[in-house]
Amino acid sequence: MIFYFTGTGNSLWVAKVLGEALGEPLVSIADELRKEAEDLTYPVRPDEKILFVYPVHSWGPAVLVSRFISRLTLNGYAEQPVYSVSTCGDECGYTDRLIRKALGKRAIPLTAAYSVIMPNNYILLPGFNVDSKEVEERKLQEAPARVDGIVEAIRTHRQEALYHTGSMPGLKSRCVYPLFAHLAIGRNAFRATDACISCGLCERICPTGTIRMQDGKPVWANTCVQCVACIHRCPVRAIEYGKETLKKGRYHHPDHQNQTRNRNHRPSDPDR
Repeated sequence: MIFYFTGTGNSLWVAKVLGEALGEPLVSIADELRKEAEDLTYPVRPDEKILFVYPVHSWGPAVLVSRFISRLTLNGYAEQPVYSVSTCGDECGYTDRLIRKALGKRAIPLTAAYSVIMPNNYILLPGFNVDSKEVEERKLQEAPARVDGIVEAIRTHRQEALYHTGSMPGLKSRCVYPLFAHLAIGRNAFRATDACISCGLCERICPTGTIRMQDGKPVWANTCVQCVACIHRCPVRAIEYGKETLKKGRYHHPDHQNQTRNRNHRPSDPDR
């Protein structure tokens, strides 16, 4: 079983490739979190592999992933292997340690952690932007080989160094990430410009229900987790974040088109 969370499609692409190679179904974390049950319970087979595929946000796991794990129960769990596969623009810091700790609180030991470098997409703060087209294309070209390596490591039970920590991981994951999770989450400066065509895509793809259409325009509540799906997937570039993003690029995975989304689709039928 592969639990995944995605904003711009990088992690969804990785999850799909892993699912096809390992024969495991995909479950959308965003969809599951909408359920009202206090505990989210899933049966696991004796031969099942359990994976978490998600983006790194400010050198830590995407906030919704941690929320999901805090409510997770695996029925029939008996030391089946559990893997973390994080996507990052350049480096992951100690995201692997943070996810290991979160899983440990649910009595689920992490077998191994891997990472896949994908194009950058965080553009909401000064100094952050998407990659140049040259760098973006290089990362997309190199990603399949990396995922193939992860598949082989999982199949052969090898503990390979397929995780990129990067520089100063303690500072980034233990200091910067908590500040991000505390100060950035739930606050936002998103707005729709006059270019908005009232298509409602941003409302449909928002994983937290933060966006609502009012008088034909999107309005953001204070429940944003900065997944940046809305700003990158707007088909007419009508969403900005204050003035910070006015001259910055946009990105979503080339296989992740601006498809609409049915909130009632089954978790094993991912379309985000």
